[in-house]
Amino acid sequence: MKAALEQLGFGPCYHMAEIIKKPKRAVVWSNISRGQPADWHEVMRGYQSAVDFPACIYYRELMQAFPDAKVVHTVRDPERWYESTYETVYQMTNLSPLWARRLIKPLRNMVEMATITVWDGVFKGDFENRRRAIEIFQQHTETVKRSVPPEKLLVFDVREGWEPLCKFLQVPIPDTPFPHLNDTEQMKRVMKIQGLLFRWGPIVLGAALLAAIVGVLR
Repeated sequence: MKAALEQLGFGPCYHMAEIIKKPKRAVVWSNISRGQPADWHEVMRGYQSAVDFPACIYYRELMQAFPDAKVVHTVRDPERWYESTYETVYQMTNLSPLWARRLIKPLRNMVEMATITVWDGVFKGDFENRRRAIEIFQQHTETVKRSVPPEKLLVFDVREGWEPLCKFLQVPIPDTPFPHLNDTEQMKRVMKIQGLLFRWGPIVLGAALLAAIVGVLR
């Protein structure tokens, strides 16, 4: 959706990737999740759209701050959603070892934000309960339908392609395929690389430090 919206001219689009690029933003979202009032115009400064956690949680607040905005609520098969999320995003939050979070402040901020905002916030600390997580997922769709005026809401399955999205946003349909990024297998490859870095990183750093000490003592 991020790639699609940017291709249609609604970019830059705020996405979790923007927080990864600038981890200080994670602190802002953690504070918002704790109840600190947000200056939404400041949070979204420089962006024309937003998708993904954590922004999607605050769609009602964003609608109040930006009254002309429209809401695109994406849907998918709940069972497949859970499997994909559990195998990728949820595992990525727990992938970093404690030593890394203690030593690397940006990483600590990211994990804390994801935990407070998503896993403990949206899913009440019960995401591993598949039935309960799917129930929350489905309830969210119904809440969105009740909360957003029909003329400002598109309930959208990306498998539908460009036509319903472009019609809703009143823009021309591109002559290129709808973007397909960040699928489960791609994210698993990224996780594998991260896991290897966390596993072997201390050994490599220790070996480098030992070599440096030996070099000094010679």
